[in-house]
Amino acid sequence: MTNPMLKHTPASEPWRMLMFLLLAQLLVAFVGRSVAPLGILIGSDLELSKSQIGMLPAALFLGQTIAAVPAGMLTDAYGSRRLLGAAAICLGIAFAAATQLGHFALLLLLVAIGGAGYGSMHPITNKGIMYWFTLEKRGTAMGIKQTGVTAGAALAGLILLPFGAEYGWRPVLLGATILLMLGGILSYLLYRDPPEQTVMQKTSAGATFKSMFPLFKNKALMLVSLSAFGLSGSQMALNTYLVLFSHEKLGISLFLSGLLLVISEVSGSAGRIIWGVASDVLFRGNRVPVLLIIAILAALSSLGVAFASQAAFWEMVPLIILFGFSLSGFNGIWMNLASEIVPREQSGLSSGFSLSLGSLGVIAVPPLFGFMVDRTGSFAIGWLFIAAIMLFVIAMLSLLAVREKRNRKPIKKPGF
Repeated sequence: MTNPMLKHTPASEPWRMLMFLLLAQLLVAFVGRSVAPLGILIGSDLELSKSQIGMLPAALFLGQTIAAVPAGMLTDAYGSRRLLGAAAICLGIAFAAATQLGHFALLLLLVAIGGAGYGSMHPITNKGIMYWFTLEKRGTAMGIKQTGVTAGAALAGLILLPFGAEYGWRPVLLGATILLMLGGILSYLLYRDPPEQTVMQKTSAGATFKSMFPLFKNKALMLVSLSAFGLSGSQMALNTYLVLFSHEKLGISLFLSGLLLVISEVSGSAGRIIWGVASDVLFRGNRVPVLLIIAILAALSSLGVAFASQAAFWEMVPLIILFGFSLSGFNGIWMNLASEIVPREQSGLSSGFSLSLGSLGVIAVPPLFGFMVDRTGSFAIGWLFIAAIMLFVIAMLSLLAVREKRNRKPIKKPGF
């Protein structure tokens, strides 16, 4: 399945373009996802409750929810290159301004504006993957690209949290935003859209908006998006509260608690590649069984953390590796599935649509997790809540698996 218009393109060119997409994705995550590890410092500075700390990533993904579909439409119409720098600068400026504020409501507003840039990067980079790579290599390429999200979040925990504890979260985050904007400009200058996508842009701009409405009737896409609702929300709850749980409940030092978050994100980075390769090689492009395995492992991991009331740092490490490998490793498979359900020229819009619905989980789950902890004084109820969400995800994916099997099976006419 080779793209005809890419037959004269050097074989290494898709992989070279992937590196620029990865760079943009990594830097956007480094800044955008910093609200989770820095939440404990921001909360201390502004005297926030745990529920309010959970509102920080919720605000980020509220911006993503609002921007994802328009970003997908713009990407389908104009390509990825023009929007790479724009998304990075949007996030960078908003978060740079947020470092100068001390009012919680205004901080949330700027985080949400930054979330528009953060969320736009997903359909922008997904579109590039869909056109630069064939189906047989797309899972691996998407997995590599999506490691930018977990790698960026891991670097935020590894670099921004300890430096923020030492020098304050404001100057440290401000420096990160400058790096982000420089990286976004670099990606814009070096990345180019594939020839086939450039041609399709001429015919897709006029019908892009109208093509959004049938997506609501696409039952497979809705099941994928509902599954992503639970997985995304649970992933962000893990990222937001793991440091707080480890430091306050288990008595682990702030540095080692941050290191647990880094371990989770690094495991998620490995998971995004390994799950992508597995879906390409072992499951021949069938993404649904892989997501089912991920949800089951995440449910078991959440139950393990719920009952780990006296665990030491080294006892938590294997459990957090499994938790991160599953719950932080699902995104590449999700993005592939959401993009492949529709015709390729609508892949940006489809991934943006699914991203928008999936992001509602990130808006709802972390504050609910924090509310439960605030009311009960126990983190265990929050982790059990995540396990319950995974049961919902497993149910949605099972329905999708049955639907896909039915669609692949030829319908026999009744005999007489």
